[in-house]
Amino acid sequence: MTDSCSHLDTIKFIDLPERIAGCEECLASGGWWVHLRMCQLCGHIACCNDSPSKHATAHARRTGHPIIRSAEPGEEWSYCYLDDITFVLSR
Repeated sequence: MTDSCSHLDTIKFIDLPERIAGCEECLASGGWWVHLRMCQLCGHIACCNDSPSKHATAHARRTGHPIIRSAEPGEEWSYCYLDDITFVLSR
C-alpha cells in the first residue's frame, strides 16, 4: 500500500449523477446489491464487494480503470485498486 494515489490523472468523473437506478449489471441480471460505487474514469455504476456479485471490482479488473468512489449519499471517499488506498478528493 502506498501513501498516496498515483492514478489521480485518470479521474474524469468526480460528481455523481443526480439519479442512480442501481448497479448496472445487477439491474440487467435481476441481482441485488448492498452499496454502489462509481468508476472515476468512465462513470460506470456498480456494486461493492459486500454485494454478492462485486461488480465494481470486476469492472476495475476487466477495464483497468483504477479508481472508484462511493455512490452512497453523504459519502465522499474514493478508492484506488492499484495503489490500495482510500482517499477523499479535495476540490
